[in-house]
Amino acid sequence: MSRLDSAIRRLNAQKLTLEAAVASVAGLKGPVLEIGLGNGRTYDHLRETAPDRDIWVFDRQVAAHPDCIPPEDRMILGDVRETLADMARRIGGETALAHLDIGTGEKASSMALAESLAPLIAALMRPGGVLVSDQPVTGQGFAPIALPEGVAEGRIHLYRFSG
Repeated sequence: MSRLDSAIRRLNAQKLTLEAAVASVAGLKGPVLEIGLGNGRTYDHLRETAPDRDIWVFDRQVAAHPDCIPPEDRMILGDVRETLADMARRIGGETALAHLDIGTGEKASSMALAESLAPLIAALMRPGGVLVSDQPVTGQGFAPIALPEGVAEGRIHLYRFSG
């Protein structure tokens, strides 16, 4: 498979999974967390699919397209391990949906980072909330749930938080 085909499949999987996640938490109160802004594509899509939700965005620095930069009061800059811990003190376990997109292209370090962030994300989640992740996450109250039709296993990960 070409890198272009792989990128298209990855983006389609993100789109379908985020849309399914937003729909699955429709009756649940709470904000959305976008952990890893990158170029802002998924943040922009979340703004459209969850327009009535506060979306908090975390990254080390802003490198997004100008149209995809969150408002200053919702953009949390710094080491995500520190900023997520601080956010737990600010909003507690109220999050309905979190999107973890921190892959660096180096699989082992990306997986290790996701596992280290899992307890910090769990501290922010509301029971019944959903985590969409580019990396697998184990334990911490996150149980895998079925991916949307057409999304290959392992392409993206979807979890329900039990609390």
